[in-house]
Amino acid sequence: MPLLVMKFGGTSVADLDRIKNAATKVQREVERGYDVIVIVSAMSGKTNELVGWVEQTSPLFDAREYDAVVSSGENVTAGLMALTLQEMGVPARSWQGWQVPINTTAQHSAARFVDIPRANIDQKFAEGFKVAVVAGFQGLGPDGRITTLGRGGSDTTAVAFAAAFGAERCDIYTDVDGVYTTDPRITSKARKLNKIAFEEMLELASLGAKVLQTRSVELAMRYKVRLRVLSSFEDTDENSGTLICAEEEIMESKVVNGVASSRDEAKITLVTVEDRPGISAAIFAPLADAGVNVDMIVQNISEKDYEDHPGSVTDMTFSVPINQVERAKRAMEEAKAAGHIAYDELVVDTEVAKVSVVGIGMRSHAGVAAKMFKALADENVNIKVIATSEIKISVLIDRKYMELAVQALHDAFGLEAA
Repeated sequence: MPLLVMKFGGTSVADLDRIKNAATKVQREVERGYDVIVIVSAMSGKTNELVGWVEQTSPLFDAREYDAVVSSGENVTAGLMALTLQEMGVPARSWQGWQVPINTTAQHSAARFVDIPRANIDQKFAEGFKVAVVAGFQGLGPDGRITTLGRGGSDTTAVAFAAAFGAERCDIYTDVDGVYTTDPRITSKARKLNKIAFEEMLELASLGAKVLQTRSVELAMRYKVRLRVLSSFEDTDENSGTLICAEEEIMESKVVNGVASSRDEAKITLVTVEDRPGISAAIFAPLADAGVNVDMIVQNISEKDYEDHPGSVTDMTFSVPINQVERAKRAMEEAKAAGHIAYDELVVDTEVAKVSVVGIGMRSHAGVAAKMFKALADENVNIKVIATSEIKISVLIDRKYMELAVQALHDAFGLEAA
């Protein structure tokens, strides 16, 4: 039998009516001849509620007990989904992570997959069961304790099962009907994509697109798992949603396929840092040790003291998530106090946003950067920092111009047209 993995997020299973709606979609795939593995999230809002209970009970909580509590939301959904399918005449059985078992590392609340043995679920399919409903977001650590995978872990669970079982496809059901050229809330011209390459989706996910969790896209790209993003709340067929697949499946890609944006950025500048070999390592090693995710980096000749000491000092600018600013400042201050680095001033700008254009077509087309910069210049949007990769160009700009920049770039690259 061909096998399909279907994943339903929290909004898709928020109450019993929505669980029944999701179960109807599963039943339809069974009727088409598939064995189905269904991955479910906790009901919408339930994980936050469970986390809140843990924090109220024990502010300095035991990570093992935290995982035991917060994983329970998915267990409830899995059981209810299996019961609903049984009532519809579909042979289904629910599975918690330890029952599969989903073997993970021991890092509680941020575990990673080790392996997913097929034997137990394959046996149930052989016995005539058509659907295995698996609780997402959780696994079994080497010590026999429940682990959780971090936010968005159910997406990653779905992709991991699709890879382990050689699924024909992994369908991610959510509250949007696919992947768009940009955020439809910013411009009404945003267009749903029929197909997008793994690399493009990975860049968009890492740049702020919330449709898929980054780890799930990384895993899908590694194991060539074809993903489809589609809505739980619309009638769907085999052509619905957006297919995320290998570049080879896309006949002809546009130069730029999407514009991503993120408000949650901050810019930090270390003024008059000594310009010497090893200074970059001295700055960014403490940031890495502190768990700060540095993105864009620019090094400039410092204006201060340049006439007296040309080339001897530099300004180092980098961007970090806005919720990591204090951690970054503390890491820099401690490095300075320890004598590892020296700087005159640490300047933080939290009123910035990141805007990026992404497209696999950029590999073979020149002039993308020039076109992007001209579109922003025409709108009088000043660029503070630039970062590039093979299929991406990102700029840091004043946050108040973010929507304007997204709209201008969407128009400049003709993303409204198919």
